[in-house]
Amino acid sequence: MSGATIATAGVTSMAGCLGDDDDADDTDDAAVDDTDDTDDADVADPDELDEITVTLSEFPDTIDPLDHITGPYFDIYDHIYEPLFNFDPGEGVFPWIAEEWEETGEGSTEVTLRDDVVFHNGDEMTADDVAWTINRAVDPEKGVASDLGAFGLGSITGAEAHDDTTVEFFYDGAPGLAEFEFGNYARVISVDWAMDYNAEEDAISGDSPEDFNGTGPYQVVEFEPEVEIVVEAFDDYWGDEPPFQRVTFNADGESSGRANALETGEADLTMNILPEDVATIEDADGVEIRNVSSFRTIFCPMKNSVEPYDSQEFRQAINYAVDSQEIIDTVLSGFGEPTSQPVAPDINGFNDGLEPYAQDYDMAESLVEESGYGGVEIELTAPQGRYLNDADVAQTAADMIDQLPNVDCSANIVDFGVVSDANSAGLDDPDHPFYMIGWGTVTGDTDYGVQGFFVPEETRSFADEELTDAIIESQQIEDIDERRQKLQEVNQMAHEKAPWLFLHVEESIYGVNENITWDPRPDETIYLWEMDV
Repeated sequence: MSGATIATAGVTSMAGCLGDDDDADDTDDAAVDDTDDTDDADVADPDELDEITVTLSEFPDTIDPLDHITGPYFDIYDHIYEPLFNFDPGEGVFPWIAEEWEETGEGSTEVTLRDDVVFHNGDEMTADDVAWTINRAVDPEKGVASDLGAFGLGSITGAEAHDDTTVEFFYDGAPGLAEFEFGNYARVISVDWAMDYNAEEDAISGDSPEDFNGTGPYQVVEFEPEVEIVVEAFDDYWGDEPPFQRVTFNADGESSGRANALETGEADLTMNILPEDVATIEDADGVEIRNVSSFRTIFCPMKNSVEPYDSQEFRQAINYAVDSQEIIDTVLSGFGEPTSQPVAPDINGFNDGLEPYAQDYDMAESLVEESGYGGVEIELTAPQGRYLNDADVAQTAADMIDQLPNVDCSANIVDFGVVSDANSAGLDDPDHPFYMIGWGTVTGDTDYGVQGFFVPEETRSFADEELTDAIIESQQIEDIDERRQKLQEVNQMAHEKAPWLFLHVEESIYGVNENITWDPRPDETIYLWEMDV
């Protein structure tokens, strides 16, 4: 296999790099002050869009690109640090820093790197940097612990540099799965530079522009922690010149604040607009709404280590009690699609033969009685401000469950950190066994949507040997069609076992300066180089 068959997305990789025209295919809250002074704010015309401001919903709390796996963080850092491959949703992975790659043995792939890539401090990027980046992410003894080891790099075991431009990756899964992981999550760090920051003992941190050092098309020129990062086009970048000379990234945790920033011209692009703020942007001059069905599903795990969620009948009853379409229509103004399985449509392995659970109170009541948990009291813990109208979605779902005569259900609205901790705590934490969370299957492959919840002992929310074995088996299948079929079986199994209350696929809603040519991606990624003016 030579830079070729990618089992993850079921496609064939093609030649290309950032410098090629064909690569630019369109396709998880810090506050910032806003102003109502519209007289002084200008919405830039095409000739003035050499500089833009991107207002995100969350500002990074770390400057380390290997410390997190949070979408809005990537929206900034992917312009500063680069992965090896370019990912196009629905199409597969393509060359980027990596020029070609070939499976070289049982559980290994050799990658040839470009020889003209330099870091922002002027150092040349070599295979040693790439290998160290991977080894630090997957080996807690190598450096600062990284979320990427458990999620984005789940099948990767290590890497070794052979010369300046050749690096070999080792893994315990199918080659296509592994290649997608190291290709998209190896955001390369200079090993020499990182060691200067004592990364072997502490997190890479700092409060000045010099504390960033990637190979991306933009380099940091101004940095105010928890407030903003300003980048400018990197003169020695190996690829095409990016469309904007200077970009300011900031954040506002309130949808109304982000909408106001766009309306007053303080922002040119913003994300996660709530349905109730759509009309404000649509009525404003020079800006517009652009939306796309995302790869993120919203759901409520039920930890089967805790009663009454140890009963499949009870978990199914919870699904039959909730009308997801009604929630979409009434709470989300139609922005969304009911789900029947862990992943969204268009994800490799999605089973289109499955239908969402239809609300059926008689069936739900009967299943509760069959489970032996009639008369139980349960609580749904949910965040506020993390997903589209998340608190209202959770409250509505809890009210629907509470309509059952043999179940009392209430909603507990908390900060997202409480939900995140409950999700990370695994089966041994009984405090929040029923909670609402979202997960974006950004790889485009079912494995990423299920393995972190059902396979790794330290993170899973549901223990089931049959389901776990099926996922592990799928990770070893090299044939594209055979693997896709196995993943469809995994989704079928998950639907029947009902480890979650399945809710909906989230719609990604953006506000954009109308002079920017750009189509949102379903993986929620914002790449400035995919834009034009």
